[in-house]
Amino acid sequence: QVQLVESGGGSVQPGESLRLSCVYSPATYSRCSMAWFRQVPGKQREGIANIDGRGSINYADSVKGRFTISRDSAKNTLDLQMNNLKSEDTALYTCAERSFCPHGWYPGLERVSYNYWGQGTQVTVSS
Repeated sequence: QVQLVESGGGSVQPGESLRLSCVYSPATYSRCSMAWFRQVPGKQREGIANIDGRGSINYADSVKGRFTISRDSAKNTLDLQMNNLKSEDTALYTCAERSFCPHGWYPGLERVSYNYWGQGTQVTVSS
């Protein structure tokens, strides 16, 4: 049974940093891609960063230069370092995986490409 468990959310002031972590299991296969999404009430879930099996990384324009995604296969974790946080970063952050992919194809930040999701961790940025 696939499980994704996020942690690290909280309340911070603008300009501060947070580091989110997602522990994934089982560790018996290499994920095709893993990603971070976020959602605010009334809006669609937004893909903000992903890292695929080749090590290629994509970022949404809204977080580029401020957020860094990383993956530690030895620890089975997917992290998101968030710097210079803004009020518009307030959202529920969720990690997701695409378990397997057709040969030669890798997903980006589109929601429909991911087949397992965590429960999320809330990030609130407010002065």
